[in-house]
Amino acid sequence: MHETKYPQPGKQFQPSPPLSLPSLNSNISTPPIPSPQFSVVPSLSPLSQPTAFSSPPISPLHPIIQNSTSYTSATNNNPPTPPHNSNSHLFSNHQPNSTPPMQNTSTSVTIHTPNNSTHATDNTSLQMTATSPPSSSNSQITPPRPTRIRAQNPKYFGSPFVNLTTRHPVSTTLEPASVKEALRDPRWQSAMEEEMAALRRNQTWTLVPRTSQTPITCKWLFRIKRHADGSVARFKARLVARGFLQQPGRDYAETFSPVTKPATIRIILSLALSRQWPLRQLDVNNAFLHGSLSEEVYMVQPAGFVDSAHPKHVCRLHKALYGLKQAPRAWYLELSRFLISTGFRKSRADASLFIYAHHDVLLYFLVYVDDIILTGNNLQAINKFVSQLTHRFSVKDLGALHHFLGVETITHPDGIFLSQRQYILHILDEYKLDGAKEVATPMSSSSPPLLTDGQHAADASNYRKALGLLQYLAFTRPDISFAVNRLSQFMHAPTNMHFQGVKRILRYLKGTINYGLFIKRCASLPLTAFSDSDWGGINDGGKSTTGYALYLGSNIISWKSAKQKTVARSSTEAEFRAVANASAEVLWIRNLLSEIGIRLPTTPRIFCDNQGATHVCVNPVFHSRMKHVALDFFFVRDLVENGQLMVQHVSNKFQIADILTKPLGKSLFEHFRSKMGVSDGTSILRGRIKA
Repeated sequence: MHETKYPQPGKQFQPSPPLSLPSLNSNISTPPIPSPQFSVVPSLSPLSQPTAFSSPPISPLHPIIQNSTSYTSATNNNPPTPPHNSNSHLFSNHQPNSTPPMQNTSTSVTIHTPNNSTHATDNTSLQMTATSPPSSSNSQITPPRPTRIRAQNPKYFGSPFVNLTTRHPVSTTLEPASVKEALRDPRWQSAMEEEMAALRRNQTWTLVPRTSQTPITCKWLFRIKRHADGSVARFKARLVARGFLQQPGRDYAETFSPVTKPATIRIILSLALSRQWPLRQLDVNNAFLHGSLSEEVYMVQPAGFVDSAHPKHVCRLHKALYGLKQAPRAWYLELSRFLISTGFRKSRADASLFIYAHHDVLLYFLVYVDDIILTGNNLQAINKFVSQLTHRFSVKDLGALHHFLGVETITHPDGIFLSQRQYILHILDEYKLDGAKEVATPMSSSSPPLLTDGQHAADASNYRKALGLLQYLAFTRPDISFAVNRLSQFMHAPTNMHFQGVKRILRYLKGTINYGLFIKRCASLPLTAFSDSDWGGINDGGKSTTGYALYLGSNIISWKSAKQKTVARSSTEAEFRAVANASAEVLWIRNLLSEIGIRLPTTPRIFCDNQGATHVCVNPVFHSRMKHVALDFFFVRDLVENGQLMVQHVSNKFQIADILTKPLGKSLFEHFRSKMGVSDGTSILRGRIKA
């Protein structure tokens, strides 16, 4: 089963005890209720004491009578107060909402129900007395009829969790914090035994007497693995080595291991869709255990599984174990040797992509650590290769692509919808913002955050953690790239205003939780790019922001939002630097497409909305204001002169990269967001994601 690659949320808040109000001399009497057709809904604050009858509690502040088909008894007569924990919460400068103290009053509520079987609400009367007695014992007060339901102010984070649209809500099952706790649960004990069995099968170590070399320690990690829809898949226990105790030159040397680029994944998906190839998903069990070690590494025996005959012995590692510094490299080298022996070749543009091209058979093997995407033009060849791979390694064939790197992939007749919906739910739940009010944009266009805004936060670790989670989310959400990039510039000294900026992104994600990236099936695959720059930035250091978006056909495959390294002296210079960065990305993608056999129908084009930068790219002009960007100048000019690139002007009304360089208003932001392929999955998939 595929292992989700995103952090698990923290502990759920437990409801606080019921709010204790001042004593109320309640005098409530009702005749027998023969199943009336209405129910009483509690309002702002519940009574702290249960009444003598079993109907739902009635608020003395705002009783509401609503029509319904049957009477339903309340399951909880004392609704909990809003949970709050200032220590576990990202935005600790806010206080939870609280109900103000009530004056000691004498309240009498009488509900009359009709004796006939129709139970018409017209005959229902409600009588209340508060601080003064009624003028008549038969006086009746018409129940209020509110025209709207007021939402709680989002700055109060203590509100009860809102039931978000989830097919499987976040489970409250907690992961054990220690081995002793895990061994008391048969599910986790079984997971630990399964992990140890895999280690023995791979002959990961042998027990030897302790040597003069200090052994490293190890640790058990426990994770609940989930399906794409959030349901529990299995309980996973992983034994990891504490690699931070290793010393260079003694028990490890080289550690580099290539990681596939996100653009490569989108290119392979676009290619498979355009040629209607099958997309196969594979997962390698205990991938790192297949890598062999050339260094001498010793480790203590794992807790809970110490050999009773040799309790003082240590483990001499023969295979790479999770946590070792050289483990990813050892696994990659082992896999590469096998693939090359079967006829694959390694891509020069992306070392994580392997290509099989013999006669009329084309296969593409894309690996990200232990997660694999396999596609090609010959289904029989794919099945044969999967059989060979399974014979060599312990591989799970997961069938058609459905969940890769924490991204849910949903097949549609016109393409594939990529969604990180469950990942967003986990982030909102972890930072207790699943009840916050939504906003239309991730950053305010009128007051973007500045370096010196607000007061310095006492703890910056929560800020950095939140932005780390959001950076991974940008894999399918280019619409938050600029906001995340902007706030990431303050990681060294975040303030309370920067915390508010992170909160705004999360509120935006809550309102667009069903949004994702839609990759369409295209008949033609031209390569185009949009390049833009916000000269001078947001008046904060003077450095401009570069943004570009690259398209293969009508699908966005690569984008970037980043602050330029130097201050530009003119808008032409700032825009030209952005064009140079986009040109480098275009050249890399062009080489990758050439390797996998895609011939571009036209010369790649870059659209820039600055006429000066466009003029510099296509004409042999070079004046004093451009001398210090000579390398970028000659790089772009060579590509243009050789016919490998075209730079054209585009109106700023059509400059899609504008969303990557500055905060925009709602209408313009939504327009460019749709042009980037980010859209609502409920409308695209026509009910496949149920709201």
